[in-house]
Amino acid sequence: MRLRLAQAADWPVVCELRLSVLENRLNNPASVTQAMYDEYIARIGRGWVAEIEGRIEGFCIVRDDGYVWALFVRPGFEGRGLARALMAECVGWLVGLGVSRAELETGAGTRAERFYRRAGWREVERNGADITFHLDLPTEA
Repeated sequence: MRLRLAQAADWPVVCELRLSVLENRLNNPASVTQAMYDEYIARIGRGWVAEIEGRIEGFCIVRDDGYVWALFVRPGFEGRGLARALMAECVGWLVGLGVSRAELETGAGTRAERFYRRAGWREVERNGADITFHLDLPTEA
């Protein structure tokens, strides 16, 4: 596995991967645009992709205020440590910025919910089928 910063040119593969997931499916694919993606990875946040044999199999995008906008792994590549490695990149970047808390939302009863709980995220709110999680971040010494 190789991690690298996401680039604008990754959009077609990131979009295809996002639409391939089996849980936390995007209800309206048109609601996420390349312009939004470009803004998140270059102006108000950062993104990373995980490649296996040169192909993007996972990605994570986080805003500089601590909100994790996306963390997805292609079906068939779950359980290989991609999500854990991508989350570590996001959290490390946020810690470097001095952000004290990360936040995200995911669907209840999903693999993602179990992943975040195991990683130490704590549930702070439920809104229908969605759960909001927080993760308190360490401060750099």
